[in-house]
Amino acid sequence: MKVILKADVKGSGKKGDILEVSDGYAKNFLLKKGLAEIATTGTINEADQRRTADAYHKAENIKALKEQAERMNGAEVTVPIRAGENGKVFGSVTTAQISAALAEAGFEVDKKRITVKEPIKNVGTYEVDVRFMEGVTTKVKVNVVPLA
Repeated sequence: MKVILKADVKGSGKKGDILEVSDGYAKNFLLKKGLAEIATTGTINEADQRRTADAYHKAENIKALKEQAERMNGAEVTVPIRAGENGKVFGSVTTAQISAALAEAGFEVDKKRITVKEPIKNVGTYEVDVRFMEGVTTKVKVNVVPLA
């Protein structure tokens, strides 16, 4: 029996795959639990259209991330923080503070996407990496200044 998977099934396939399975497995497990539907010409066409649309949306998302990385490349943000007289910061500059400074500059970036090579514990200019996805990264300069 031919079925189209509605969800990932361990050992069988991923969501949207069209499989040829035994009648008992299809009726007693896949269809009963709602993990699959019987493959007819209409449902196969729907699955193909869904797969094409998903690929298109994924490509558009990648394109948008690359454009944002290009706009952000080399951007400079300032992070004011409490510091001692010798320029030593109380604590360290966090990725959340960098993310907030980027948001003020017009770039919405999740703090989990920002990579700081070593903790920023002194006033000065540092370079951090922003990783949008595999292969799409950019560098941003962070100016750490003491609060006035």
